[in-house]
Amino acid sequence: MVYQDIEEKLQVAFNPSYLEVIDESYRHNVPIGSESHFKVVIISNKFAGERMLNRHRSVYSVLSAELAAGVHALALHTYTEKEWNELQDTVLASPACRGGNIVV
Repeated sequence: MVYQDIEEKLQVAFNPSYLEVIDESYRHNVPIGSESHFKVVIISNKFAGERMLNRHRSVYSVLSAELAAGVHALALHTYTEKEWNELQDTVLASPACRGGNIVV
């Protein structure tokens, strides 16, 4: 499963104190059972001193095989532990799909 591959790779690469991988494919205009849209919340001190763009690039690099093989979208929420604590564990909602109705 794509979900498990993403989770395992991020665990190894970032040693996060918190990791949540959410398959949001059902919210998009894709066939049932697709694993193409994910939200990732990852808390790791490996992000310390890195700008958001570099954090996202590092995640994309780790997940390059998944992105090349059909993962269409990643909503990334990347924080250090300090940043996460300052947010009071609040995660932004993923944007709504712009692709129209869900395919059944």
